[in-house]
Amino acid sequence: MSLEKMRNIGIMAHIDAGKTTTTERILYYTGKIHKIGEIDDGQATMDWMQQEQERGITICSAATTTYWRDHQINIIDTPGHVDFTAEVERSLRVLDGAVAVICAVDGVQPQTETVWKQADEFNVPRIGFMNKMDRIGADFFGSMADVENKFGAQCLALQVPIGEGAEFEGVIDLLKMKELRFSPDDDGETILESDIDSSRMELASQWRDKLIDIVASSDDALAEKYLEGNEITNDELKAAIRKGTIARTFVPFVMGSARHNQGVQPLIDAVVDYLPSPLEVPATKGIHVKKNAEEEVEVPCKENGMPVGLVFKIQYDREMGALCYVRMYSGKITAGSQVFNVGKKKRERVNRILRMHSNKSEPLDSVSAGDIAVFIGLKLAQTGDTIGSEGLPVLLESVKFPEPVISVAIEPESLSERDKMNETLEILSKEDPTFTHHEDSETGQLIISGMGELHLDVLVTRMKDDFGVQCRVGNPQVTYREAVTAEGTASEKFEKVLAGKENTAGVTIKVSPREQGLGNDYIFSAKAKDVPDEIIEAIAQSVKSSLDSGIQFGYPCTDTLVEVTDIEYNELTSTPFAFASCTAQAFDSACKAAAPQLFEPVMNVEISCPKEFVGEAMSQVTQRGGMVMGQDSKASGELVHAQAPMAKMFGFSTNLRSATQGRASFTMEFSHFQLKPDGLNNAW
Repeated sequence: MSLEKMRNIGIMAHIDAGKTTTTERILYYTGKIHKIGEIDDGQATMDWMQQEQERGITICSAATTTYWRDHQINIIDTPGHVDFTAEVERSLRVLDGAVAVICAVDGVQPQTETVWKQADEFNVPRIGFMNKMDRIGADFFGSMADVENKFGAQCLALQVPIGEGAEFEGVIDLLKMKELRFSPDDDGETILESDIDSSRMELASQWRDKLIDIVASSDDALAEKYLEGNEITNDELKAAIRKGTIARTFVPFVMGSARHNQGVQPLIDAVVDYLPSPLEVPATKGIHVKKNAEEEVEVPCKENGMPVGLVFKIQYDREMGALCYVRMYSGKITAGSQVFNVGKKKRERVNRILRMHSNKSEPLDSVSAGDIAVFIGLKLAQTGDTIGSEGLPVLLESVKFPEPVISVAIEPESLSERDKMNETLEILSKEDPTFTHHEDSETGQLIISGMGELHLDVLVTRMKDDFGVQCRVGNPQVTYREAVTAEGTASEKFEKVLAGKENTAGVTIKVSPREQGLGNDYIFSAKAKDVPDEIIEAIAQSVKSSLDSGIQFGYPCTDTLVEVTDIEYNELTSTPFAFASCTAQAFDSACKAAAPQLFEPVMNVEISCPKEFVGEAMSQVTQRGGMVMGQDSKASGELVHAQAPMAKMFGFSTNLRSATQGRASFTMEFSHFQLKPDGLNNAW
C-alpha cells in the first residue's frame, strides 16, 4: 500500500458522544466486521475489554486497520473519560488526522474541549462528525456555531440536514448538490441519491455559496476563478478543501446518526478525501543522540530511510506477553530482526509483527514508515521509547503525562498473593504511565496512584478479573505536595570515618519558590574545577531524591528551585557517598528556613444538569469548599463550571445524584496545586 493511500486517524470526543458507535459503523461499512455490535448490549468490537463492555465506556485506545476505496485506514478509538486522558494524549501524538465526534444536541462538552486542545497541541488536522442528528433537540447549525465560539475554529459545512431531531431523514451533499438518504432495509448500506427538493433548494444554495466562499478565501487560484465568475469543478473544490483541512485553516463538517446507520459512508469518504497521508504532515522532529545532545533533526517519512519508530502504547496479553504499539516514522523493520532502543541504549529482537484488529490480529513480515503495527518480543520497551538503529540514534519527543492525583492503599488477601500482585502492578504501570505504585516508607503499605476514582476502580477490577489477584483496597487518599514559599540558604558539612576511611564533604544550598505550575528545577552554580563527574552526579541525584521525598510530611516537592552555590571538595577524603548525604542534610536545612507549606490538588468540575436543579448542584459544590466559576446554557440543560479541592470530592457523585433526582452528571479533572488553607500547615 503506497503512503499516499494511508490514513492514520483517531476518533475523539466527549464521553457518550458516540465515538465507539461511529467506529463500529465504519468497520461494518468497510467490511471489517459483518455484524454491527452495540455498546448498549456490550457487543462493540472496539470495546473488547470485559469492563468496557460492562461499563459501556472506552478505557483503552484500541487500534484497528480497515480499507476503503483502495486506501488503508488505521483507526485508534480513544476514551472520552477524563480519567483516561493519558490514552488520548498518546494516541494523538502518533496520529496524522482526527475525527471529532460532536453530539448535535449538547454541542461542545467539557471533554470535547480537553481533546480539542490536545489535538491543537499536536497540530492534528481534523474533520467533524455531528452525531445524534435524529435525537430531540438536535441542532446542526447551533452546534457548529458552538465549535466556532469555543475554539475559534472556522467550520466548513459539507452537508446540510434534511430535517432535524425526529424529522431527520438524510443530508444534502453540498458538493454533489444531491439529497442522500440511507436505506433502513440493509442497515443504511444503500445510499439513495435524489435531486434536491425545491423547498430546500434555497438553503442548499446559500450554504454551497458559503462553502465556496470559505474555501476560495484560503486558495489563491480558486479565489481568482471565483472572482472571475468561472465555474469551479468538484475536483478543484475537493483539492482545495483537502489543502485547507491539512493546513488547519478550517474544519469540514459532515453529520448523521451513527446509532441508526445514517451518514457514516460520507464520513469515511471525507477521511479519505480530506485527512492527510503520512507524507502530508510535517516531518517529525527528534534529538540526535550521538551529536550534540541538543541538536534537533527532522525525520522524513521515507521507506528507504533508517528505521525510526515510537512506542506509543503497551498492552499486556496473557499468551503473547507485552504488545508494543509502534508508529513508524522512517525506514522499515522486519519480523525477526534486531532493533536498537535509543533511550535505553540496548538492542532487542522483534520476534513478530502484527496488524491489529481490536484484540484480534494478523501477522506481518515487516512494517514501514507511516504505518502503525504491534511488535512482540520487546522486553525493555516502555511507552514513549524510540526504537531504531545505531546508524541513526534519534530520540523522538516522548509523550508527557500528567501526574497522578489520587491514591489508595492496596494489600494482598494472603502473603502468597504478594509476589503475584507486585508482578501485576509492574505490568499495569508499564501499560499506563499515569498509574504508579510505591511502598510507603513510614507505614509499609503499598500505595497505588491514578487520575481519578474511576481510573483506580478500573485498574483494581482488572487486577482481580484479568490477572486473578485477590486484594483489598483502602479508602482513597489525596496526593498532596510540599513547596517552599520564601528563599532559604543552608551550609552543611559531613565528616565520618567509615571502615577506617575518612569521608568528608561540604555543600551550600539555596532554595526558592517558582511560579505555580512550573515544577521543580535544579542549578549547579558552584565552582567545580578538578571535581570528578561522579561527585557532581551524586549531588544531582541526592537533590532529585530529596525533592521526591519531601520536606516534613514525605509528600513530593513542587515548584521549588534548588541551587547548589558552593561545595567543599578534598581529593583525598571526599567521596560520592559523603556528598550525597551532605546534600540531603543541606536541602532539609535550607527548606526548613524557607517557610515550607503543604499544597493540595484542586480539580476542575463540570456539572451538567437541568435548569431546575442548578441551585442544588451548586450548593453541593460549595458545601465541599468549592467555588463556582461560571455557568453556560445548553439545549440539554445548564453547565456549571467549578473548582474544588480533591480531598473533599470523594463520594460526590452519590450526593449529586440524590440532590438532583439522578438527573445531573459531572466530569472532573486535575487543575493545579494550591496552598492548603487548614490542617497540617498549622504544624509549622
